[in-house]
Amino acid sequence: MSKTKSPIGIRVLIVDDHAMVRQGIATFAEIQDDIEVVGEAENGREALARVEELKPDVVLMDLLMPEMDGVTATREIKARYPDVKILALTSFVNDEQITPALKAGASGYLLKDISAEELMNAIRAVQRGETPLAPLVAKKLVEDIHQPHDEEATKLDRLTEREREVLAWLGRGLSNREIAKKLVISEKTVKFHVSSILSKLQVHDRTQAALFATKHQVK
Repeated sequence: MSKTKSPIGIRVLIVDDHAMVRQGIATFAEIQDDIEVVGEAENGREALARVEELKPDVVLMDLLMPEMDGVTATREIKARYPDVKILALTSFVNDEQITPALKAGASGYLLKDISAEELMNAIRAVQRGETPLAPLVAKKLVEDIHQPHDEEATKLDRLTEREREVLAWLGRGLSNREIAKKLVISEKTVKFHVSSILSKLQVHDRTQAALFATKHQVK
């Protein structure tokens, strides 16, 4: 016999580019009395549309996705719908993901190896206004506080070798198509790298990224 959902349950939107992840979360949420999955999205851009349509209470947000990454989507959603709680749910526990996600407005940061029961409790916690953090994430944040560093240099350190190459060409004013030809990769791949670069450098557009490249003489 299935349980009857509470009429005042927590309305959740699941955002992840892997259908199996979305299905697994939704399946466990179905047996909760106070949590209801009202929709799913497979990238950040779709998430924006679904939030506008469904007005969820909590968004479970993956971070590395096509079309629009989770950090950018989080920033956009919080700008338009500040009351929506966003809980980052990812496989990555490094500085280039944690800090940007929290600065963008995420109310918590969890790893995908979390148990289903713990995830449901985290959804409830974030809805209450708490900030659930994976133990490794909390440890990382504490370490960062006790290890001051040059922020600008750290941003550059976050970039992969390929991202630095793309950033260098951005600094020279090349378009995505022109960069793709220079690096012999697809334009879609360049677009993905540009999105990642903007997130890691914590800038809003390619113009700011180009200025950053020029300032720091990225070659």
